[in-house]
Amino acid sequence: MSDYMKKNAKLIEEVAAAEGIDFKVGETGEKSGEEKQSMKERVAEIVTKLEQGLKEVFESDNYKNYLNTMAKFHNYSINNTLLINQQMPEATLVAGFNAWANNFDRHVKKGEKGIKIIAPAPYTIKKEQPVVDPKTGEAVRNFDGTPKTTEVEVKVPAFKVTTVFDISQTYGKELPTLGVSELNEGVDKAKDFIESLKRISPVPIEFGETSGESKGFYNVNDKSITIKEGMSDAQTIKTMVHEISHAKLHDPEIMKENDESKSRGTKEMEAESVAYIVCQHFGIDTSDYSFGYIAGWSEGKEMGELKESMNTIRETSSEMINRIEGNLRALEHDREAHMEANLETVNPTVEEAKETKAEVKESDKGQVKSETKEENAKKPVEKEADSSKRKSLKEKLSEKKKEVKKEPKKNEPVKKKGKEI
Repeated sequence: MSDYMKKNAKLIEEVAAAEGIDFKVGETGEKSGEEKQSMKERVAEIVTKLEQGLKEVFESDNYKNYLNTMAKFHNYSINNTLLINQQMPEATLVAGFNAWANNFDRHVKKGEKGIKIIAPAPYTIKKEQPVVDPKTGEAVRNFDGTPKTTEVEVKVPAFKVTTVFDISQTYGKELPTLGVSELNEGVDKAKDFIESLKRISPVPIEFGETSGESKGFYNVNDKSITIKEGMSDAQTIKTMVHEISHAKLHDPEIMKENDESKSRGTKEMEAESVAYIVCQHFGIDTSDYSFGYIAGWSEGKEMGELKESMNTIRETSSEMINRIEGNLRALEHDREAHMEANLETVNPTVEEAKETKAEVKESDKGQVKSETKEENAKKPVEKEADSSKRKSLKEKLSEKKKEVKKEPKKNEPVKKKGKEI
């Protein structure tokens, strides 16, 4: 049995099982069953398939389909995106057989053919390594002068071919969302989206006049982006993503640091592809995109160069999608918090209402007390006035009595001195 077979026996058996092959690594290294395809042969087959798929992608009819797949699986590697696109370009959400059942309560329909992709399958090996003194950094030696060693476990990165199924191949519990944040025809929440793009842009973005038919441009001298005013929301967003891609990927200083040299055609292809993927992911109309020039652009280019551009497009669009989604969530959260604060101002809480009611009651009590004081202050004055009034009446009555006494009674004889008349 070869060293490769010994080290990768478990991995080979897992890959074979994923492919539906009844295969066990024996002591002699021979495989059981009729299938005699080695791990190396299987990997070679996948690589050949990927390279062929990459060449086919750059035919103008296939390129848009590939970008559509990348928009849905932006976190997948370029290899897996290619594999999904080749086998099921209409796929929207994929997971393994057990993952559908355990994580989503859905089950793969009987007779469905899975999609083969590459999955990480690291394995651990035991390895002897020298013991190093942490203080001196020198190797520790045994009494006989030989280097002292210890056995450690080392994780070796590796990959396996695994099978996944699209949601259309399953049945069961409905999913709340497919994970794609779509905007409607009029680009709902366009202000938030534009604000989010401003936040992720490496350079300032301003709106103003542009020359000729240009919808926008990245100025490499003053490191700024200008977007034409008065365009539709969708066109504004498409142009912003395109120019941000130029600023991220094609600034002369950045390219010099990365020791890159790209033609104008490559730069435009990369920026336009990123803009298409981002807009497609968020449901912004992409029907006006045309990639007829892609076939001509890719002609004569080496596989490594084509793959490098595709990987750049994937990484850039994935990073932008993740950051845009994060900013959109943050802006929505800020808006909700602001609305709650305003509602609290307009509609006081129950506790605040109780406090206000108590304050009003105390105020009323104070007013009653104040009114009582005023009334009590008036009472002595009123009593004095009444007393004065009663006194005056008494005096008048007394005077009247005196007057009555002085007047003679009727039929009473008038007395004169010494005589009676």
